Amino acid sequence: MKIAISKTESKEDIQHVNDQLFYYNLAHFPSDLRDRYEQINLVLKDEEGNVKGGILAAVCWNWLEIDTLMVDAELRRSGYGTKLLQKIEQIALEKDCDFIKVDTLSFQALGFYEKHDYLVFGKIDGVGRDFTHYYLKKEL
Repeated sequence: MKIAISKTESKEDIQHVNDQLFYYNLAHFPSDLRDRYEQINLVLKDEEGNVKGGILAAVCWNWLEIDTLMVDAELRRSGYGTKLLQKIEQIALEKDCDFIKVDTLSFQALGFYEKHDYLVFGKIDGVGRDFTHYYLKKEL
């Protein structure tokens, strides 16, 4: 058998790779956690229905992972980020998650997460040459 490495944009190829890793992981997790994956996305909207921010997350097995938290510049420091974070934390508790994890860059929201009791468990320096990529976790 001859195997070749090639670049792909095929959604089917990408889905196959993701599915195979998912099934491998599934075989190693306790059965009560196997079906626990759910995207949870919350948005802030103004009275005209325009999106002004949001939090995009997913419950995965026994944790909730925040992928994106964003508030429009003119609304920052008005408490909306905290409200979004508190709402997603409440959902994580309702979903029986053990912890929440998130990552941020040094010019983004490290202090914001630390203020809300998230602890840095890892970092990578030299990101974009001058920045640090932080990984944070909050036990629930």
